[in-house]
Amino acid sequence: MRIAVLDDYHRVAHTLADWASLDCEVAFFDRPMSAVELPGALRDFDVLVLMRERTAFPRELLEQLPQLRLLVTTGMRNAAVDIDHLNQRGVTVCGTDVSGYGGDGWRGLPTTVEVAWALIFAVLKRVTVEDRELRRGVWQSSMPENLGGKTLGLLGLGRLGRAMVAPARVFGMDVIAWSQNLSAQAAEAAGVEYVSKQQLLERADVLSVHLVLSARTRGLIGAPELAAMKPSATLINTSRGPIVDERALVDALTHGQIAAAGLDVYDREPLPADSELLKLGNAVLLPHLGYVSEDTLRQMYEQCVADIAAYQAGQPIRVIG
Repeated sequence: MRIAVLDDYHRVAHTLADWASLDCEVAFFDRPMSAVELPGALRDFDVLVLMRERTAFPRELLEQLPQLRLLVTTGMRNAAVDIDHLNQRGVTVCGTDVSGYGGDGWRGLPTTVEVAWALIFAVLKRVTVEDRELRRGVWQSSMPENLGGKTLGLLGLGRLGRAMVAPARVFGMDVIAWSQNLSAQAAEAAGVEYVSKQQLLERADVLSVHLVLSARTRGLIGAPELAAMKPSATLINTSRGPIVDERALVDALTHGQIAAAGLDVYDREPLPADSELLKLGNAVLLPHLGYVSEDTLRQMYEQCVADIAAYQAGQPIRVIG
């Protein structure tokens, strides 16, 4: 079998798992490819290994890959792949289920939550602004804000949302939460106040998004929701870009409807060089680092190799679909 490992941005995939144990030809692609490039580059491969949702594989692209027999994605869902089409074709789809460092639960916070807090600190403590100004010779150009006494609003209270609560308490923040599926009982069990969507928007000093992208959550935060937030509020998104209407967010940041944003995810990734977000001084931007660490990638790639080996043995594991 010929195996293509895509979107190895850090050029480390070959070092993080025992690909040689598969006794297959393995090619590593370290740069994003366009939909025009992909069919020619991948047409002769039997197996694709995808890093999360970095590259989209809609039906019209998959139909141009006649050799494909197995697709392995990191994670147990991938909204960027037409999995139904692959299942109909008889192409096996497998995933990874890394639950934490060491595989026995998280040692500390999940990496996505660490990144969310990094963005909160970067915005409220003016880290990127002051770093930039200090290099220009300006000493103390702006006023940092305290977290104590502020309200953290959680849009979503699943595993990642719940992991935001303990640090918020340490920093002296009040915590409120809402999502379409959240109940008052579940919020109480997590130690947070259950509120309506409108109350979440109106009360949050920091609104942090922790939802799965779906038809129901796409565009959940748009112009009306941003207009309902405090002018002093900060929006943090480490979940998926399309949950927040990017055009509406740019407008809200430009016109001071909200004070700032900290973003790790975008409508298009990698973020296009002409994105208006790059021009905004009140936006702190990261290149989708929420799940990126050596520990996490090692486990992901090791499980990808295990998935391929199980498929070779005729006993696929972690099958999706």
